[in-house]
Amino acid sequence: MAAQQLKFEINGGRLSCSPGEAREGREPVRQVTAASDPAEPAVGVTMEEVVGRQNLQKALKRVCANQGSPGVDGMTVDQLKDHLRVQWPEIRQQLLDGQYTPQPVKQVLIPKPDGGSRTLGIPTVVDRFIQQALLQALTPMYDPGFSDHSFGFRPGRNAHQAVRQAKEYIAQGYEWVVDIDLEKCFDRINHDILMGRLARRVSDKRILRLIRRYLQAGVMVNGVVQERYEGTPQGGPLSPLLSNILLDELDQELQRREHKFCRYADDCNIYVRSERAGKRVMETIEGFLWKRLKLKVNRLKSAVARPQERQFLGFSFTSNRWLKIKLADKALKKVKHRVKKITRRSRGISLLQVVKELNTYLRGWLGYFKLIETPTIIRNLDSWIRRRLRCYMMKQWIKNCHTRYQRLRSLGVSGKGACGIAVSRKGPWALSNAKPVKVALSNRFFAEKGLFFLFDHYELSVTTT
Repeated sequence: MAAQQLKFEINGGRLSCSPGEAREGREPVRQVTAASDPAEPAVGVTMEEVVGRQNLQKALKRVCANQGSPGVDGMTVDQLKDHLRVQWPEIRQQLLDGQYTPQPVKQVLIPKPDGGSRTLGIPTVVDRFIQQALLQALTPMYDPGFSDHSFGFRPGRNAHQAVRQAKEYIAQGYEWVVDIDLEKCFDRINHDILMGRLARRVSDKRILRLIRRYLQAGVMVNGVVQERYEGTPQGGPLSPLLSNILLDELDQELQRREHKFCRYADDCNIYVRSERAGKRVMETIEGFLWKRLKLKVNRLKSAVARPQERQFLGFSFTSNRWLKIKLADKALKKVKHRVKKITRRSRGISLLQVVKELNTYLRGWLGYFKLIETPTIIRNLDSWIRRRLRCYMMKQWIKNCHTRYQRLRSLGVSGKGACGIAVSRKGPWALSNAKPVKVALSNRFFAEKGLFFLFDHYELSVTTT
């Protein structure tokens, strides 16, 4: 079947997004158009460039690829094309006149495994489209000037690079880390300071006015719009760039002091040679952040410690003779929490459905944590997941002894072994580790059900890199 095209006319040009391109989410080629001097205004970065046909085509493809939940107006990504076909001429003119007003963001609370929640602000799909267009126009101007020690939300840079760089610093003898946690960084960004930084490079007042309006758009909570006077809500395409623009001043200060550091968004680790030096750096940087950026350091979550005692982007490091990247304890608890949720015994769905959900999650998880250099934890996690699945099956068979006996016998368990499990008064979790159950629900059994084995794919990723 021929690929269906999403098309509509904008300013005399065709703006289109094919489903194939949307799924791939290909990054547009970016070219640097601004001078390297931060004090020099941007050349050619105007609202006309933001609403240019090619820039809008790229923005539409990206929004289609990212999908995401509807905003306060309930409009989905699938409805965006039809809406823009009718409303875009008016929206475009409002943008060019500097009159466009964004809608409030929808508040979404994401629970954390260790308690509490993280707040996301979901813009409408139209506002996500406009923000993406702004992002694509501003990134080529700002990104080349960012520090090489900044790894978050930047083209061609990622968390793995940051962790490898941290490992290199430790190997060089910088065996203490100043682990700085900024207190609700995204929620506490000072609008005036941020706009001042933007005004150094952006000369088009319409762009500045639009960004200010996005910052102050407000949050919809239980049907009531709450005004916002600080912060940039997580959830919009533009927010990561804005945070990097603000925190670049921290990067430049650390570079000026010739510190060894890695920053990924609001996670910043500074590596020093002694605890004394670390405490001194912590004190001075805390003062700098408050004085220059009005950002507070969370003292409860920040520390001067050995890198092996802290986590960085879900990873940590071994404390033995050979320095290796390992899975952080918190990250292990998180993956187990998610697996427990998927395999909870009360769900009452088929094993194949559970396996399908697990596979989707585990593939993504391993795609990120394949950087681990301690394979034993992967092997142990695999074993634990299979036990969770055996427990799930035993819960389904627990209704009566006869059912349990017959199921075990059909899977090759001896009569004596099946009888022992069938009449046992132990719970499903205890029985899941019994030898007859392991024989029946073996690794081969789960492989035939299509279960994604972490260790097998981990070994494959190691051998191919």
